[in-house]
Amino acid sequence: MSELRILRPDDDSTLGDWQHVHNTVIPTHHLSMDDARDRAERHHLEVAYLGDVLVGSSTVRPPTDDTATATVIARVLGPHRGRGFGGELYARGLDRARKAGAEVIETVVLSSNEDGLRFARAHGFVEIERYVLPGETVPWVDLRLS
Repeated sequence: MSELRILRPDDDSTLGDWQHVHNTVIPTHHLSMDDARDRAERHHLEVAYLGDVLVGSSTVRPPTDDTATATVIARVLGPHRGRGFGGELYARGLDRARKAGAEVIETVVLSSNEDGLRFARAHGFVEIERYVLPGETVPWVDLRLS
């Protein structure tokens, strides 16, 4: 079996793969390619492949000047869940967030993503807030690493 290959999306093809994972896992919050480019400028993005097969992605929103809180998000496409890929993406994101000075780690999961909520809770996150974004109907869940 091939090893997981994780890289930063540095062209439209790999950024399109990151966008595809986002839009598949979060169908209620579709991002355009321009949205994905904006995220790539503001956050640390990665995409994961098993051989040449796209399996997932991650986002690390670094801490800002006024807070030491970073957001770490790992997403794995449905057919590839339960094989440790999310854990590997999450561990890399957690390491990056801590190296960026994060003292508090949070994540955010769409409430309808039961696998994502189960993953977050299994990795020590506890729910701190639920909310619905303007124009959307499915709540988001903010969780903090305890």
